[in-house]
Amino acid sequence: MNRGHAAQLRSQDSTGASSAERLAAWVSWAAWAGIIGPVLFTAAFMAQEAFRRAEYDPFAQPVSALEAGPNGWIQQLNFVLFGLLTIVFAVGLHRGLHATRAGIAGPALFFISGIALLLAAAFPLREDAVGVMYDTGGHVVAGFTFFLSNPLGLIVVSRRLARDTRWRSIASYTLLAGVVALVGFVVGGTLVVPDGAPLHDWAGLYQRLMMLAVIFPCRIVLSLRLLRVARGTEVSD
Repeated sequence: MNRGHAAQLRSQDSTGASSAERLAAWVSWAAWAGIIGPVLFTAAFMAQEAFRRAEYDPFAQPVSALEAGPNGWIQQLNFVLFGLLTIVFAVGLHRGLHATRAGIAGPALFFISGIALLLAAAFPLREDAVGVMYDTGGHVVAGFTFFLSNPLGLIVVSRRLARDTRWRSIASYTLLAGVVALVGFVVGGTLVVPDGAPLHDWAGLYQRLMMLAVIFPCRIVLSLRLLRVARGTEVSD
């Protein structure tokens, strides 16, 4: 091997190592986005609830109702930040898993949920002159998309986790969370969310249970595992 060829190989090795380091750094940032997003979103809407107790009922009203009123821009911004962080997480999750046929489907569903959050901000709920809340057009669709794409994303991505030894230990939990969230979506769509539904007065509590007890914890678990993968502390068998 001549010196020129040896130097070329060293350069290629260096370039490959540099690319791997950049990918690991990107995946690490995406993992942090997946952790920070749900936590920041929850802290922000809970803080708003605390300051708006006289006009807002968290047991009866959904989080989106915080967009109505004079300070609704705060919740709109909350949706935007969470949406962007969710999109970053979705891309990083795809890069942090071994490639499989149609493997992009799970992360793509999380990506769609991030877009839905941006749409929830773009089409906010508003109040009319007598205080009745109404949809400016598109918000209900955004909410439907968010609460459906997350369960489907968990279910679909769980199959990809099961095929990757670095992720296999949380595949069953992810699948279970997705199934529970999907059942909750169907139950909520029939018994809670529609006007006149028997449990409509508890719509806010239902929504928070879906997010805080099922969807968000599982997404944070996925993000924590993604962070370990990025740091190389979770290796294949």
